[in-house]
Amino acid sequence: MITMKKTLTILKNDSNLREIVWNNHFYFDWQEETFNAISYDSRNVSKSTLFFAKGREFNKSYLEQAISDGLQYYVSEIDYELTIPVILVNDIKQAMSLIAQAFYDYPQNKLKLLAFTGTKGKTTAAYYAYHILKQNHRPALLSTMNTTLDGKTFFKSALTTPESIDLLAMMAQAVKNGRTHLIMEVSSQAYLMKRVYGITFDVGVFLNISPDHIGPIEHPTFEDYFYHKRLLLENSRFVVINHQMDHFDLIREQVANQPHEFYGKNSDNTISKSQSFSFEVTGKLAGHYDSQLIGHFNQENALASALAAFELGASLEDIKKGIAETVVPGRMEVLTQTNGARVFVDYAHNGVSLKQLLSVVTQHQTGQIVLIIGATGNKGESRRKDFGEVINQFPQIHVILTSDDPNYEDPIVIAQEIASHITRQVDIIADRKSAIKKAMTLTNKASDAVVIAGKGADAYQIVDGQKVAYEGDIVIAKNYL
Repeated sequence: MITMKKTLTILKNDSNLREIVWNNHFYFDWQEETFNAISYDSRNVSKSTLFFAKGREFNKSYLEQAISDGLQYYVSEIDYELTIPVILVNDIKQAMSLIAQAFYDYPQNKLKLLAFTGTKGKTTAAYYAYHILKQNHRPALLSTMNTTLDGKTFFKSALTTPESIDLLAMMAQAVKNGRTHLIMEVSSQAYLMKRVYGITFDVGVFLNISPDHIGPIEHPTFEDYFYHKRLLLENSRFVVINHQMDHFDLIREQVANQPHEFYGKNSDNTISKSQSFSFEVTGKLAGHYDSQLIGHFNQENALASALAAFELGASLEDIKKGIAETVVPGRMEVLTQTNGARVFVDYAHNGVSLKQLLSVVTQHQTGQIVLIIGATGNKGESRRKDFGEVINQFPQIHVILTSDDPNYEDPIVIAQEIASHITRQVDIIADRKSAIKKAMTLTNKASDAVVIAGKGADAYQIVDGQKVAYEGDIVIAKNYL
């Protein structure tokens, strides 16, 4: 619940209120009203709802329908000149976030907040933190793969970082469920779209940075992408940062006067010895750790999560047990065919994560390796060239290009664009299930492997703007073992 007076005070304090407009008259204050709901979905309104008209696709007809359903007030950057008052603001996204915080009684202040950002590894790191903190605390988790607000029920989020109203509602539910901590992934889009505007995190972790999410509807340049990633550091009380990441000198300068911890090579917290399923750490958390996720990059994600969780009250025993328990759906899941060949299913969906995945697999599997990969449509278009350049670094790998959320684009055209950057012949099989079936017929012995990259545990394909049911890479691969 939130009153009109509280709403206007929040907007004024944020220098975001223009005025209230009704019947061609302008007002800076208004009669007292109480709103029992807030919404940005015009199909979900009532007489007591405060509605936010947001989005580049927003249409005046949505408001007209909402008014016919009883809506009495709306917040907008545009006066649609309708029959009800409009609270005009300069930035609708800022308004949404701050008003949602007040509406849900500032749930972020009742939880310890841990946020992860980075081009890759956010989900794995979040899972490590969740398993560490659940040893002796009651964490909630907001992740690309899975979200839980009670530690029992898990569901998949539509966005890496939900819209502010949804995010604050989830935080409030986590508080109601007795959760003590909230672990979440914070994307660059979360700051670009101001979904976490006004929220301060107890610990923010910056895992890495490389060009990604650059395109017409995302970030116009790498600089813009990097800048929005760094906003997490400004909005965190304590930060954990990868000492080896690109542009580290700039970040070190940015956090010089802020409580922080560095990890990685040449820092105080390093992995001194790495094996397939264990590693040794020197520094604050010195000791031996077992892990079910192979690959040095996963071990570094574990170390980052451990340092963050330690800051939030986890013990060394919690950390060791949590890391050992962690598995991530769609992240380096391994199956074995009847001929002994391995099948790796992984969410690697950009050039950097693909290179890391292939580097790990080629260390362990020395025979015939078949890679299945595609690229998403209408977003992250730079990945297509990146995939080609990475594949060129592994000339021994047989490549099958296929579909991966083609959306409004033709998956064959996307595949051909990837192929144009590859310096050898590749196969193109648009149907992902057929591509997996084909790949698994090309192995013969235990040293061979199939690598299915991109979709991870996703049980859908995005086609023409809709999620179309898809069995999932791991399910399909199991059927062909």
